Amino acid sequence: MSAPNHGRLQASIDATPSGLDTCLVTSFGEPYGSNGFGNRMKKWCREAGLPEECTAHGLRKAGATVAAENGATEHQLMAIFGWASARQAAIYTRKANRTRLTADAMHLLMPRRTQGGS
Repeated sequence: MSAPNHGRLQASIDATPSGLDTCLVTSFGEPYGSNGFGNRMKKWCREAGLPEECTAHGLRKAGATVAAENGATEHQLMAIFGWASARQAAIYTRKANRTRLTADAMHLLMPRRTQGGS
């Protein structure tokens, strides 16, 4: 089963003449394995001068965090990231919900003003 690509990613793929079913291939023209891709991605990030946390895994976590903070549900995160269980998605939605609830509730720490006084 394949999922639709983000519009910007699809535009980039469409503009890249590869003729292959796989967008990123090794110097031998073969698709990367998961470890090979992770190592290569890390090297590309270092070459670009990006911080240490910019790895394939780190960028995936960042994407899940942004999506959850923007209101993505657990099932939406599961669909986007290909997770079979809501357990992984719940990590991100719980944190986003906690942050949102905290921000919405901070005013509750202030005493209420009474009618005739302070």
